[in-house]
Amino acid sequence: MATSLKHGFHYEVAVPASFTSDIPHLREKTFRIGLLARAAAIFRVNEIVVYPDIPRINQSRDIGLIETVLMYMETPQYLRKRLFKIVPELQYAGTLPPLRTAHHPTADKTESLRLGEYREGVVVSHSEEGSLVDIGVEHEAFVPYEKRRINQRVTVRISELGKRPKAALVNSNDIKAYWGYKTTILNCSLGQFLQQKPSDLIVATSKKGKHVASILEELREKWAISKKTLIAFGAPSQGLYEILGQHVKLDGVADFVVNTIPNQATETVRTEEAVFATLSILNVLDK
Repeated sequence: MATSLKHGFHYEVAVPASFTSDIPHLREKTFRIGLLARAAAIFRVNEIVVYPDIPRINQSRDIGLIETVLMYMETPQYLRKRLFKIVPELQYAGTLPPLRTAHHPTADKTESLRLGEYREGVVVSHSEEGSLVDIGVEHEAFVPYEKRRINQRVTVRISELGKRPKAALVNSNDIKAYWGYKTTILNCSLGQFLQQKPSDLIVATSKKGKHVASILEELREKWAISKKTLIAFGAPSQGLYEILGQHVKLDGVADFVVNTIPNQATETVRTEEAVFATLSILNVLDK
C-alpha cells in the first residue's frame, strides 16, 4: 500500500481548462482526462486545480467535463452508481482506466474485511443510534452515534467484523496511505491565484525555464521543507508566460520556472504528457 509523500504534505497540480479543447470527440476528451487522473494517482497528488486560461464563458463546457470525469474516476467503483447520475459527460466513462489506489479496493465480500481497514462509503440510512454506510460489500457497516445525511460520502475504519460489521468515521487526511485527490475549479485566473501564494513552494513548468538538471539540488532542498507544493502546467497552445500575460510576471510568483522536457523534438507537448514527465522527475525528490 503506497504511502503519501510525507506526513502533512499537500501536493497539488494546476492544469488549464483548455487541455481538452483541441479534441472534437467526447471519447478522446474523456480518455485524456483519464490520463491526468492516472498521473495524479500514480504520483500521489492530493489536489488537481483546474484554471480557466481563456474567458470562462467560453470554457464552461470543458470545465464541467473535466470536473465530472476527474471526480468520477476518484470515486471508488462501488460508490459511483450512488453518487453519479447518468449524464452526457460520462457517456464514455466505461473506457476510463481504473485508478487501483488504496481507497479503490477490489474485495467485495464482508468476510474479506480486515479489522482496522479503511474504506470509502456512502450513508444509505440513519437513525438516532447511528448510520448505515455502504462500503462496497454485501452488508452495510453500522457507524454508531453518528447521524449523517443520506448519500453523504464518508471515510470509515472497520472496528468490528462479522455479518454486520461496525465502523467509525475518520478523517482521510490522517490515513498514511495515499487516499486519492480532490478536484478544485478556480473562479479566478491563474495569475490571481498564484499571487495569493497558495503554496509555500510553487514550481512552474515552461520550455523557457531553466534546465531541470541545473536546479535539481536546490529544488530538492526546498521540497524537503515544503508543506504545500504546487506544480503549474500550461497549455499546448500557449505556455504559462503567455497565459499569465504582462500584468503578472511568472518569475515573480513562482519559486522555480523549470523545463522538465529539455531538447524536445516535438513542436508542442500536451499537458498530460508534461504532467507525466514532470511528476516522474519530481518523484525522485521524495526520499
